[in-house]
Amino acid sequence: MRKTIVTLMLACAGQMFAGGFWLQVGNPEANPAAGKMGAVVTIKAVGCHDPATAKVTATAVGVVNGERRTVPLELKALGEPGTWALAQQWPREGKWVIQLVGRNGEQFTNTLIGAGPGGIDRLHARAEMKAFAASDVDAMLK
Repeated sequence: MRKTIVTLMLACAGQMFAGGFWLQVGNPEANPAAGKMGAVVTIKAVGCHDPATAKVTATAVGVVNGERRTVPLELKALGEPGTWALAQQWPREGKWVIQLVGRNGEQFTNTLIGAGPGGIDRLHARAEMKAFAASDVDAMLK
């Protein structure tokens, strides 16, 4: 009986953690193709899914001279399916948050990355499997 309960618990735990989907941000210096594109960050769709079917969009939200701006960003596909390069397409001045939104079928994930005159802050990127609120972006812009 005890063995059956443990087996059932392990089976349920496996189901709870299966099927994750998230965006991994990386250093473009580790990918020669991204470096040639002038990328400031690389993005990789990871988890239990087919990365080739993942869709990712990127937007920069920032404040420059007290004025809030939103800039849609273009991601460039890299050779590996589900991997993209992002070059800087927003002004160098001001404080910015790069918002990445990933979808793969019904799976959803998003990531926020701080950026500013000093570059991209991959180390403190935030990821969630639910949409970030506007207040989350606002907090990173302060």
